[in-house]
Amino acid sequence: MQETPFCLSVGHFLSYSMSDSNSTDFNNPSTFILLGIPGLEAAHVWISIPFCAMYAIAILGSFTILFIVKREPSLHGPLYYFLCMLVITDLVPSTAVLPKMLSIFWFNSREINFSACLTQMYFILSFSVIQSGILVAMAFDRYVAICDPLRHATTLTNPVVAKIGLAMVLRGIMLILPYPFLVRKWPYCRTNIIPYTFCKHIAVVKLACADIRISSYYSLAVACLVTGVDVFCIAVSYIQILRAIFSLPTKDARLKTFGTCGSHLCVILACYTPHLFSALTQRFGHNVALHFHVLMSNMYLLVPPMLNPIIYGVRTQQIRDRLLQLFTQKGT
Repeated sequence: MQETPFCLSVGHFLSYSMSDSNSTDFNNPSTFILLGIPGLEAAHVWISIPFCAMYAIAILGSFTILFIVKREPSLHGPLYYFLCMLVITDLVPSTAVLPKMLSIFWFNSREINFSACLTQMYFILSFSVIQSGILVAMAFDRYVAICDPLRHATTLTNPVVAKIGLAMVLRGIMLILPYPFLVRKWPYCRTNIIPYTFCKHIAVVKLACADIRISSYYSLAVACLVTGVDVFCIAVSYIQILRAIFSLPTKDARLKTFGTCGSHLCVILACYTPHLFSALTQRFGHNVALHFHVLMSNMYLLVPPMLNPIIYGVRTQQIRDRLLQLFTQKGT
């Protein structure tokens, strides 16, 4: 029952594409057709409401964090500079996706230019890599702050923080740069229909009528290099952190020290869990309805930018106090 609407939608857009075949060259298609959420077309307008709410919360929370860190001198430190980088990085993929997603939901505007599709894909992938790198940098900051606190200020100076941030940006740019060139290289002679709300790399590559093993192998290599190395570095950092915490003499000291890592651990879960769940369902959930795959793909783009500012806003006393101060000033 769940597959019938999708088949009807694909059939409709296939006929649309075939009727327009005189003007469309699938070897280098001028446009792709985004289906939105196949099987849930009737609910597109309703689905747009929570998506818009999540994005609005992400925008409000991110700019609040940036404003407070800028205004509060006590927050002018490595951890909060990395936090500012993280909230900006989180917003880019969701901003790249949401306008087109809403045009599909509200106006049934499903066409996307081929170059715009590649650009959207590049921003999503590159900033996901940058986000992962910043989480590693934040783990390193926690490691130095807890395991070698006397050298924290001299190790993570402002120039060093800037260099780490620049290195993470360059890593994301360079690792993902081959993706759009490889996608542009393939001939497309089957269809130009993408059953997603955005140009997901694997969905676009599957449309090619060529041997795409180079693209698949490179994607796997990048996934292993980025996720594998970053998770390993975070795990090593926290192993050393836990060793240092358990060596403290009192339970209160252990809890207080571990509490300084709580926000970062919550952010790691918020960033990696939706992405991991989506990847696993994509790889092993062959019997899972397509609309569930699409919804999960949207979740890992919209949930982290919404949750991360909230996590740090709730768990960081300096940010909470500054927020309360702002509200009490407005109230008086």
